Amino acid sequence: MWKDSGSPADSFYAIRPECGEVPKTRFKIKAGKTLSVRRWQAAFNQEGYLDIGKTLSRIQRGGIHPSIRGEVWEFLLGCFDPRSTFDERDELRQRRRVQYAVWKEECRQMDSVVGSGRIITAPIITEDGEPIQDPIVLLEANANKGLTSTLDDGAVGNSDSLSNANGTEKEESTCHAPLDKKVIQWKLTLHQIGLDVVRTDRTLVFYEKQEHLSKLWDILAVYAWIDKDVGYCQGMSDLCSPMIVLLEDEADAFWCFERLMRRLRGNFRCTESSVGVESQLSSLASITQVLEPKLHQHLETLGGGDYLFAFRMLMVLFRREFSFGDSLFLWEMMWALEYDPDIFSMYEDPQSTKDKSEGSRGKVKSIRQFGKFERENMKNGSKSSEPPLPISVFLVASVLKAKSSTLLQEARGLDDVVKILNDITGNLDAKKACSGAMKLHKKYLKKAKQT
Repeated sequence: MWKDSGSPADSFYAIRPECGEVPKTRFKIKAGKTLSVRRWQAAFNQEGYLDIGKTLSRIQRGGIHPSIRGEVWEFLLGCFDPRSTFDERDELRQRRRVQYAVWKEECRQMDSVVGSGRIITAPIITEDGEPIQDPIVLLEANANKGLTSTLDDGAVGNSDSLSNANGTEKEESTCHAPLDKKVIQWKLTLHQIGLDVVRTDRTLVFYEKQEHLSKLWDILAVYAWIDKDVGYCQGMSDLCSPMIVLLEDEADAFWCFERLMRRLRGNFRCTESSVGVESQLSSLASITQVLEPKLHQHLETLGGGDYLFAFRMLMVLFRREFSFGDSLFLWEMMWALEYDPDIFSMYEDPQSTKDKSEGSRGKVKSIRQFGKFERENMKNGSKSSEPPLPISVFLVASVLKAKSSTLLQEARGLDDVVKILNDITGNLDAKKACSGAMKLHKKYLKKAKQT
């Protein structure tokens, strides 16, 4: 029987010609497997109600065609309710765009670089909230500018500049009114956002344009202001970058990122006693101990029982282990597998979802509207008050299982563990990784039930 070998998706995410060492994308668009434009449009009725169950299995099998990826992700991440109409979604989109514009203007009032087309890569204030006027800092920050400004005028450059040392006009920099603590905290993060932004996905032709870099910086700066518990942490630029690539409107990209952070913000929240991602690392240890006891024992002997070597995989969802195109393929398969049709209402009106009895969950709608991973959790019928583990933890567990023989034979210290896991970069198959995660998940639930 003739089999479609698929067409490469590389042309959608062009790599700069000078970047020769970039892992090639394995993801291919396959007829009958990849969710196509036609299949996606056919899943809506005349009013705009989406039968998302029709699309989930297709996404799980072959991903999403890059031309519709952005709009499909908006549903997978809970930006929109599949049970809404075209008109209702248009109205919601407009409201969100207005809300984003209000937040962005709020940030612009605090620092004029927001929305200017520039980004900040040097500290602009001290921890006490005092403007930094160090001549060396200002000169370094102005090094990339096409327009020279005097030190007395502060760092004011043209719209094509990569950085701005203090991001304010002269009259703002000379104002000594004490800043609110929250404003100081926000301003202290701006240069760190900029430093990360200029390093994020720099192999992509897309980010050769200054406007795309500044859009990424603006979104992260606004998010850091509205989510003060998290603010900005390293790694968030890796999570936000695909949204900029896939969604043309900046506000739409912001809301997609905001929804993704709803899932992941716990990873970035740190207290005095623990790191945010620690609970997932602990769960990973438990899974490995149950399913691969020899490997777990070996890792503990090497001093890796805290599983910190897997920190990056969980924090940025394998962005560094896969090519750009393959990481998007992996993400959408994960979200389709985890999909819960109540995700929109959980985010928009958490109280109403909380009020629903757990027993009525599956009766409200067809079980087909849930992702396969989520269906397994429902079937397991866990009565634990703890939320189910995300599929990403089982993905890491499946990578460890795949590398278990190498780790057992060759790892004589934690450096060896890190090196072996680093060698998987560009060599992982996203679909096999998801399939492996599902198998481990099923096995783990079965063992957990027995105990």
